[in-house]
Amino acid sequence: MTATVTPAGLGEARLYVGGGWLDATSGGTMDKIDPRTGQVQGSVQLAGAAEVDKAVAAAKAAFPAWRDLSGAERRKALLRLERIIEEHAAELGEIAAAEGGTAVGLATGGHMVAASWFGYYAGWADKIEGTVVPGIPGGVDYTLAEPYGVVGIIITWNGPMISVAMKVAPALAAGNTVVLKSPELAPFAIQRFAELIEDAGLPPGVLNILPGGPEAGDRLVRHPDVGKISFTGGHGTARKILEAAQPTLKPVALELGGKSANLVFPDADLDATVPFAVGFTVGLMSGQGCALPTRMIVHREIYDEVVRRLREAVEALPVGDPLDPSNVVGPVVSSAACYRILGMIDEARTSGAGRVVTGGERAGGELAEGFYVKPTVLADVDNSSRIAQEEIFGPVLVVLPFDDEEEGIRLANESTYGLAAFVQTKDSARAHRVAARLEAGSVFVNGFVPVMPSAPFGGYKQSGYGREGGRPGLDEFLQTKNVYIATS
Repeated sequence: MTATVTPAGLGEARLYVGGGWLDATSGGTMDKIDPRTGQVQGSVQLAGAAEVDKAVAAAKAAFPAWRDLSGAERRKALLRLERIIEEHAAELGEIAAAEGGTAVGLATGGHMVAASWFGYYAGWADKIEGTVVPGIPGGVDYTLAEPYGVVGIIITWNGPMISVAMKVAPALAAGNTVVLKSPELAPFAIQRFAELIEDAGLPPGVLNILPGGPEAGDRLVRHPDVGKISFTGGHGTARKILEAAQPTLKPVALELGGKSANLVFPDADLDATVPFAVGFTVGLMSGQGCALPTRMIVHREIYDEVVRRLREAVEALPVGDPLDPSNVVGPVVSSAACYRILGMIDEARTSGAGRVVTGGERAGGELAEGFYVKPTVLADVDNSSRIAQEEIFGPVLVVLPFDDEEEGIRLANESTYGLAAFVQTKDSARAHRVAARLEAGSVFVNGFVPVMPSAPFGGYKQSGYGREGGRPGLDEFLQTKNVYIATS
């Protein structure tokens, strides 16, 4: 690429601990590579064990006062965070687009969504209550909903501020303090958020932010003063987290992504289904989303027509610098991701696991130096193949046929994942019937409203456990105490 826009906010990511800025001494630094150009975009100070210890100590010191603050005061603090994110959504969106490859309009909208999570959970902060247990002889029995204390939050690089909001907002509303390990591949939007925290008047130590890699994550999970871990990311890291949590037996919530099926029945409205399928896979975050319907299972009666339409729609997508509002598909986050995606496509092509309908290669010309993968459709895919079973996290849509409802449901459920599933049909009875049998934490029929703060979101099977959103998302950060008082 010959020229790119460089928004303010890129440069150096540092550590925000105890209400101030801290230089990393034990974790070192790394270069952050611009996915648009392949050139150095900035530097990231990486927290090591020593910095994690300081952050946990700051959060532990801040916890009693934050816990004892009235729910109304915590509500006000979260509403200030909502307002500040809204006011800076365009700025944060530009930073996120430059560091992660998401189209700038979508990235800006994503920060408005993130803000809404803080607003939603602000409403819960003064409504946390216990229950009275009836029928206990000789006394009064009741429950209290109490925070864990210091909560460790570890997020991945795709849509990082949405992940921050989904976890941090309910954790703070519940009265916990937080140590957040931000992703080293996408640190700058969160860095800017940390700068804005001071303007929101959040007490020092209530929220601490550490960019870091495996060393920081391991120490955070193992730290004896951390009461709970909430993680979004991949299976490999999740297994390491569970192993690291064993010595302290601390609870862990996991959101681990998916390979979501999109079942398209013969009565589906193709004029809506095809744009949806393209717009919410290769056209959304360059395919770098955990719940996207990237495995399209189409009834054979309409299969050829759908594949033809998919090709036309995908080839019409503008690819380029995500800071240019006219572009839809930007780069993937890193060189390693780019080569992994292309390797999976090549493996499917050479093994006969799928037929490349369009795309399947790296973009050239002025985009050649960036990490751009051409939007890709693979048809006639073997449902047992790697490309149908593993997350690709790139602009790749796989398509396969089915013959009847029973087979479609079976193919959709033949996955180790279970984060989301999608159904396209005009038959309401079929919609309810199929939704009941799909093994997924969320089922979307004829549409998709992602990450709504009022609705629970989480996975079945190896897509993790725990929920984000709604009252269940708040309960993830509360523990129940039972109190009995004898009255006779």
